[in-house]
Amino acid sequence: MSTILQIETATSVCSVAISVNGKTIAVKEEKAANIHASSLTLFIADVMEMAAISYTDLDAIAVSKGPGSYTGLRIGVSTAKGLCFALDKPLIAINTLKMMANGYLLQHPNFGGLICPMIDARRMEVFTAVFDHHLNEVENTHAKIVDEKSFVLELQSNYVSFIGDGAEKCKAVIDNPNAHFHLENYNSAAFMSNLAYAAYQSAEFEDVAYFEPFYLKDFVFTTPKKKV
Repeated sequence: MSTILQIETATSVCSVAISVNGKTIAVKEEKAANIHASSLTLFIADVMEMAAISYTDLDAIAVSKGPGSYTGLRIGVSTAKGLCFALDKPLIAINTLKMMANGYLLQHPNFGGLICPMIDARRMEVFTAVFDHHLNEVENTHAKIVDEKSFVLELQSNYVSFIGDGAEKCKAVIDNPNAHFHLENYNSAAFMSNLAYAAYQSAEFEDVAYFEPFYLKDFVFTTPKKKV
C-alpha cells in the first residue's frame, strides 16, 4: 500500500491531499491571494488528521512542480523537500499543467478532444501545453501570448477544452466553435493522486537536495513606487 502526501501551490489555490494506491482519501484546499505561507502547513496537518495517519505512515511526498507562481512554487517545493528530509521519504514532482489536464479527464472520462490547461502569467500571457485525451503531450509546456490567431491549427479539426485561471482571460480572444472554456478549479492536489502513484511505482524520484521548481520564466523583481 502506497500512501502519498500531495501538495499543490502553483496558483492562488492552496491544496493538499492524501492518496492511497492512487485514490484520494483526504483533501483540503482554498483559493485566496497570498495564503500559501500561512495555510500550507495547517492544511497538511488537517489532511493527516482527516486520513487518520501519522507522518511515518507516508511512503512519499508529491509536489506540483510548475509552471506557475514563483512564490507559490517556492513555498510548496520548500515544504515538500523539508518533509522529505525530515522523514527520509522520496520526492515526486508532477508537472502542474499535466495535473490539471488529468483532473479534467477524471471529471470527463468520455472526452475525446484536446485539453489545453492555462495558468495566468501576466497581461495576455499564459503558461500552457496541449494534451490529448490519453494525456499524451501534443504541445510541450511553454509561455504563450494569446491572440485571435492562437491555437488555430488545433481548433481546425479538434474540440479543445481550455481550462485553468489563464483560460478565463482568453475566452474573449479565442472565438471558435470548437473552443470550449471550463473555469472550474483544476489546480487541486486531488488530481495528482493517480499520477503520483504511477511515478512511485516506477521509482521516478527527484534528488531532494538539488530539485528546483519548474518556473519556466525567470522571476522579475519590481521596485515599489514611492508614495508621494
